[in-house]
Amino acid sequence: MSVFVCSKCSSENERDAKFCSLCGTEIGTISSARTPLDTSIRRYDVDAIRVIALGLLIVYHIAVAFQPWGADLVMFVENEQPLEWVWVLMMVINIWRIPILFVVSGMGARFAMERRDWSNLLSDRSLRIFVPLLFGMFFIVPLNFIIFNYYYKKEQFYFPHPGHLWFLLFIFFYVLIFCALFNYFKKHPENMFYRFIKSVINKPLGLIPLFALPIVVEAILIQPREYPVFALTLHGFILGMICFFSGFVLVSLKEDFWTSVRKIKLITLVLAFSLYLLRSYNVIITESDLISSSLAVNVLTGFESANWMLAAFGFGAAFLNKPSKSLAYLSSAVYPVYIVHLPVQMLCSSLVFQLGLPAIFKLVIVLLGTFALSFAIYEIIKRIKWVRFLFGMKIKSAA
Repeated sequence: MSVFVCSKCSSENERDAKFCSLCGTEIGTISSARTPLDTSIRRYDVDAIRVIALGLLIVYHIAVAFQPWGADLVMFVENEQPLEWVWVLMMVINIWRIPILFVVSGMGARFAMERRDWSNLLSDRSLRIFVPLLFGMFFIVPLNFIIFNYYYKKEQFYFPHPGHLWFLLFIFFYVLIFCALFNYFKKHPENMFYRFIKSVINKPLGLIPLFALPIVVEAILIQPREYPVFALTLHGFILGMICFFSGFVLVSLKEDFWTSVRKIKLITLVLAFSLYLLRSYNVIITESDLISSSLAVNVLTGFESANWMLAAFGFGAAFLNKPSKSLAYLSSAVYPVYIVHLPVQMLCSSLVFQLGLPAIFKLVIVLLGTFALSFAIYEIIKRIKWVRFLFGMKIKSAA
């Protein structure tokens, strides 16, 4: 049976629908019919994973403000009373929080090429990635330094910097690097490389070594001193490139990939959590030579990171691939919210950390305040037509 896909919110609707069931758009503005098996239909689970990953990044940044190294290492306004136990929880996500965004970005590039050629892809990514990056470097990130210096009574300075938007710079480079190859893959979907990948992932557990091997090899060759440090490092650039390329290729395999990742979701989750326990034991309890070796740690950490990502995509494909009003709203909001969240967090921290409250109460207040104020700013941004594109949103009439 044919369905219509709403051009506004991308939800599927029955052929005889007069209005979109999700957003109420009239049938005249709904796109042409597609069959339910049409692979160009939106993957809501990928949208959901992107929203969750960026949301976790915001939580991660707030947790940094409660670590004893937050001010010295990353210039965050830091609470005097640390909550170091929070970092044990952050260790669950700190090795894959950024890599999964690169995988999702590679998938997004493939989805975008369903409707665009390589030149249009470059134009689109320039507007959606490079413009917000430049705007953020000059007008958003410097606010972090201003608030930090004011709080600690240091000399003020203005310094354009990518800051927390550094990964946008990497993604833009990846689009430039892979554009020609991706265009070839799009025009030759039955190429030898794709056939080989399909043959591997259709074998039991074949997706795990296929996805994890390049990530582990990168860890062996680069040998990062601290695996979770991705920002503006060679380790972050090479690993991001691998993940971006993997995302494009795997999503190009369509249902072969999604079927495979659903089948192994429990296995990859158990592997990832087991390796997390080992890594936590290594960091917190012991310094045993067997597991504190840099090479051994990097290999195990790379393999753990790959399994967390596969588990996320597996459970996402099983439970999150469905439209909702909340997902439609969050998908539109999460990018501009992430762009503005750090100066908002710094402002909230500078006000709350002066209060005589227990640290855990401060954590909750800063968490709620950062999200609330960031979404309030988004509500303003989305209503101003010529401001939207500065935050990676499509230009259209004010909402």
